[in-house]
Amino acid sequence: MLRLLLLAALAGFVRGSDVLEFTDDDFESKIGDHELILVEFFAPWCGHCKRLAPEYESAATRLKGTVALAKVDCTANSNTCSKYGVSGYPTLKIFRDGEETGPYDGPRTADGIVSFLKKQAGPASVELKAEEDFEKFVSDQDASVIGFFADDKSTAQTEFLKAASALRDNYRFAHTNSEALLKSHDVDGEGVVLFRPPRLGNKFEDGSVKFTEEKFTSNKIKKFIQDNIFGICPHMTDDNKDQLRGKDLLVAYYDVDYDKNPKGSNYWRNRVMKVAKSFLDQGKKLNFAVANKNAFNHDVSEFGLDGSSGELPVVAIRTAKGDKYAMSEEFSRDGKALERFLQDYFDGKLKRYLKSEPIPDNNDGPVKVIVAENFDSIVNDDSKDVLIEFYAPWCGHCKNLEPKYKELGEKLANDPNVVIAKMDATANDVPSPYEVSGFPTIYFSPAGRKTSPKKYEGGREVNDFISYLKREASNPLVMQEEPKKKKKKDDDKSEL
Repeated sequence: MLRLLLLAALAGFVRGSDVLEFTDDDFESKIGDHELILVEFFAPWCGHCKRLAPEYESAATRLKGTVALAKVDCTANSNTCSKYGVSGYPTLKIFRDGEETGPYDGPRTADGIVSFLKKQAGPASVELKAEEDFEKFVSDQDASVIGFFADDKSTAQTEFLKAASALRDNYRFAHTNSEALLKSHDVDGEGVVLFRPPRLGNKFEDGSVKFTEEKFTSNKIKKFIQDNIFGICPHMTDDNKDQLRGKDLLVAYYDVDYDKNPKGSNYWRNRVMKVAKSFLDQGKKLNFAVANKNAFNHDVSEFGLDGSSGELPVVAIRTAKGDKYAMSEEFSRDGKALERFLQDYFDGKLKRYLKSEPIPDNNDGPVKVIVAENFDSIVNDDSKDVLIEFYAPWCGHCKNLEPKYKELGEKLANDPNVVIAKMDATANDVPSPYEVSGFPTIYFSPAGRKTSPKKYEGGREVNDFISYLKREASNPLVMQEEPKKKKKKDDDKSEL
């Protein structure tokens, strides 16, 4: 009995969720209660939503009293989700005073969400009044952009604040009108200085960079920041990964941990930087970064690398086009292995890495199975029109589509000019120019125009696909004939 009472008492202490839950009935009335709120539109079966849930809950708890986080179950509240154009899960949107201001495209970790929303909640640029404020601001793990202005009414400060407002989602801004701060930092009247994080200090680049343009405009200040914010080799985190990706980027993955082991983290980073600087000084164009191999274990596996053991970095390059190259030689302390890898990359000698399932032994079904290794031979066959579905095995919408898609393949099985195909986009590299951000994503790849596939946006019934292909196909469709219905026999009539 005592044990039951203790369990009941403990159950009473279990804290409820700090994530607000809105429905079709109360969304419009409650959303306006918050000056700033982040809303997640989700589906209970969605794998990405399940992975986000604990991070989202943790962020909500940490931000309680500062910024609210809410969620809407789209399987039970379709009107709200439809109104805000939700087509994939999870979709996150920012609302201010009841109005949608745009999508949330930031990190999907608790740390990243908290950092992003704190920047949104406070002023775009913090005012610094004393040296103590300055020292605290620049000691952060991220870079700091500070405007020094003798007059708070100056046009230069106005332009700086415009730039800060435009870039507040990604960077940290502060400004000061303190005569003492201007003097101690050798600023005559007005200036903008970018301070790199102290923990990333190194001998290969300066710890701060000054804006040198004569005229202060918000566009020039923004360009100055974006050109200099990361330096030669930044620490890639969940917070900044989206700003680093999308360009040709080399990343060295190892046990980066600036909280517990800053010396060890910089030991390998300095070796990467030394080699990087030698190539950059030759005019070679490539971006560099270091990242924690455990935090980015998905990336490491995407290159076919093993980051599970050993202290040595593993290295890979991903280009803006999505091509991937992995360094197979073991990283050496003298940097020679990295030099050879980079030289081969710039000389065009590296073989592109493809993540691919095995090519099926039998691919004679009505829906052709595509993997990365047979993509070119099937989808990019110039003589064929190809309708291809990119799916995820766990996706509920994909499972619902499967029987209809198979029926479509059966109806067109005798058409020599059309291929109905599918690809598991979680197990295979999706080539450019295809872009897959949700499931299922369907493209039509027309014969003779393989560099310009069209994203299919129509209905998902068999007749919808047939109507679309009749319009878009290069040749008239050859349809499987419908089986004729048997006539009712006369001998089942009752005898007179």
